[in-house]
Amino acid sequence: MPKGDLAVRLTPLAQALADQMQYELVEVCLDREPHGKYLRIYLDKPEGISLDDCEKYHRALMPKVEDYDYDFLEVSSPGVDRPLKSERDFERHLGDEIEIRFYKPVNGKKVLNGILADFKNGVVFAEVAGESLQFDLKQIALIKPVVDMEGVETVDLTEE
Repeated sequence: MPKGDLAVRLTPLAQALADQMQYELVEVCLDREPHGKYLRIYLDKPEGISLDDCEKYHRALMPKVEDYDYDFLEVSSPGVDRPLKSERDFERHLGDEIEIRFYKPVNGKKVLNGILADFKNGVVFAEVAGESLQFDLKQIALIKPVVDMEGVETVDLTEE
């Protein structure tokens, strides 16, 4: 059995399969939890990833990873509010409202909301309360889009 970080070793294999199936590979990670090791694959595509897409990818990936050391394989969407990590993520969200969480307070605040104006060379440019600001990615613990839930239909699951 191969040695080293499983997620790093499996990323090229997962990427090749995602490319072949015309999905975007967002992330491969191995999470150790009380019930075992979860190999998690996050996929996306422009119109959004479906449950059927995840199932097809899961079935295609299973035989390719059966000799690796993990307990559970999960394939899913990263979610609409997934953290921005890659240059592609930043490009996709230009002009969108974002939430920025800092490791240490910046101008007395650990969390700011603003509009993502640009991203270049590891620097985030944002409009915050009418002011143009820039932050080095090294200062940022988390940056993610703000999801507007207004107008989203909800379902009441409580019984009457």
